Amino acid sequence: MLAATVATATAQPAPPPATMAPLACLILPERVAEIGSAVIGIVDAIEVDRGDTVRKGQVLIRLRAEVERASNEVARSRAQSEAELRGAVAAQDLAQIKLDRSRRLKAENFVSAQAVEQAEAEMRVAQEKVAQARENLRTLAQEVQMSDAQASQRVLRSPFDGVVTERYANPGERFEDKPLLKVAAIHRLRVEVVAPTALFGRLRPGQELLVHPELPGAAPRKAQIAQIDRVLDPASNTFRLRLDMPNGDASLPAGLRCKIDLGLSAAQSPVGVASGVGEAAR
Repeated sequence: MLAATVATATAQPAPPPATMAPLACLILPERVAEIGSAVIGIVDAIEVDRGDTVRKGQVLIRLRAEVERASNEVARSRAQSEAELRGAVAAQDLAQIKLDRSRRLKAENFVSAQAVEQAEAEMRVAQEKVAQARENLRTLAQEVQMSDAQASQRVLRSPFDGVVTERYANPGERFEDKPLLKVAAIHRLRVEVVAPTALFGRLRPGQELLVHPELPGAAPRKAQIAQIDRVLDPASNTFRLRLDMPNGDASLPAGLRCKIDLGLSAAQSPVGVASGVGEAAR
């Protein structure tokens, strides 16, 4: 009877190993930028509003730029005017004719050598004036570039594809040193995780983990470990890691809490765990 009892006990399956609790995480935008201006000014127009999707380089805000536009037109008009250069070239042509004539007359002994020297000096002066006129045109072209740069500071554009999350200003408002809009990139998301030090060395960059967003109807998504902190926090006995998660259709909003189920046994060795996480992610 005792032998049968022992045999029955031996045949019973072993209890499953305890698994580690899911890790809490937070889903954030890949990048966030507060759009401001390098110059003081007054808002003329805001082309977007909160919640709008924007593309890289898209105009977001226009500032009043009457003075800059007028200066730009003047600089461009001066740069396009070649009257000074044409006059200098005509004077050089005339000096060349005088010099050629003086040399012919000198060869026939009708004028002195001093007259030829004077004609040569006039020719050099004419050449210098042509060079100076050309240099002035180059300087004016640089002034146009500078004027264009100043005018471009009055137009604020999106630094990347994303969505407008905040709007801080309205048309007609004067500003000095404050952001006017906030734009977030959500076509790729960043998942921030705080993990216990027991997992340090058991996860590696490039591993895929399954993220469960805390949003009704949202399906789990794969994310890849992009960065693992190399400095632990002794106070909380934790370390941080970051995952990258594709969101090409922008269907998943940022700012969500989430859970990451590692699928790890609490008793797994570091080598076994690394392999187990990869298999769970797949």
